[in-house]
Amino acid sequence: MPTTTTTTSSQPTAPAFQTALLAGALAGTTVDLSLFPLDTLKTRMQSAQGFFASGGFRGIYRGVGSAVVGSAPGAAFFFCTYEATKSSLLRNRSSSSAQSTPVDHMLAASLGEIAACAVRVPTEVIKQRAQAGQHGGSSLSSLKAILSQRGAIGITGVWRELYRGWSITVMREVPFTVLQFPMWEALKGWGRARRARTGRGLFGESCSSLSGIEEVSAPESALYGSLAGAVAAGVTTPLDVLKTRVMLSAKRESIASIVQNILRDHGVRPFFAGIGPRVMWISIGGAIFLGSYQYAVNSITASSQIRSRTSEERIGPL
Repeated sequence: MPTTTTTTSSQPTAPAFQTALLAGALAGTTVDLSLFPLDTLKTRMQSAQGFFASGGFRGIYRGVGSAVVGSAPGAAFFFCTYEATKSSLLRNRSSSSAQSTPVDHMLAASLGEIAACAVRVPTEVIKQRAQAGQHGGSSLSSLKAILSQRGAIGITGVWRELYRGWSITVMREVPFTVLQFPMWEALKGWGRARRARTGRGLFGESCSSLSGIEEVSAPESALYGSLAGAVAAGVTTPLDVLKTRVMLSAKRESIASIVQNILRDHGVRPFFAGIGPRVMWISIGGAIFLGSYQYAVNSITASSQIRSRTSEERIGPL
C-alpha cells in the first residue's frame, strides 16, 4: 500500500470576520471591566494633580460607564482589521506555503490600533476625566461638559475636544502593539510547533485539530499574551504618561510643551509614574484579553465545523 504523509502547518487559518468581531468584542469587554480599578489607580498616579488629589483609593469605578460603551466596539474594530490585514498580506504571497511574518503582524496590529482609536479615544477622554474626579467623577457629566462647549467652540471644537490626545494615543498604541502582537504570535507559533511535535499542549491538554491545524488552547494563549503585554507595557509607559497628561489638561497643550514642563519641574521620574500598576494591569489584561479571544475563536470555529459536518452527513454522497 502507498504511504500517505500528512503534514501539519504551524500557520493557523484566519478566523472569519464574524468570529473576529464577536471574539474581539467579548475579549475587550471582559478585560476592561475586570481590571477597571487598576486602570483608575494608574490614571490617578499619572495625573498632574497627584494621586490623592485625583481621588486616591476612593471611587475606583468612576468612569466605568464609558468603558462599558467603548470596550466592545473598540476591540472588535481592532481584531477585524488585524485579522483582515494578515489574511490580505498572506493572500498576496506568491508561495502557497507562505506564512505570516513578524512584519505582517506589526503592520496588521498598527492598522488595527488606528481603527480602534476611532472608538477608543473619545471614550478614553471621558473615562479618564471621570477617573481623575473631574465633573463629579461621572462619565455622563464629563460628556455633558464637553458637549456644553458647543456654543463657544462650535461643533468642530467639540469634535476636537472628544478626540483630544488622538495623536499621542496612536503614538502609544502603535509601538505597544508592534511589540506585543509579534511576540504573542511568535510564542503561539512555538506553542503550535511544540504541540505538533509532542501531541500535547503546554499545560498537558490533549491535541485538538482545528481545520487540520494544531491551534493553541485559550490558557496557553493567555500565558503568551500576559508575557508579551508585560514587556510592551513597561517599554511604552512614558508614552502612556504623556497621553494621560494631554487628556486631563485643563486647556489644550502640545505634546512638546508637556514634555518640557515635566522635565523642567520634575526630571525623568514622572515619565515612569504608574509603571507598576500599568505592567500588572496589562499583564493580567493580556492574559484575559488574548485568552478570552482565543477561547471565543476556538469555540466558534469548532461549533461551525460541527454544523458543517452535520450538514454534509445529512446531504450524504451524491
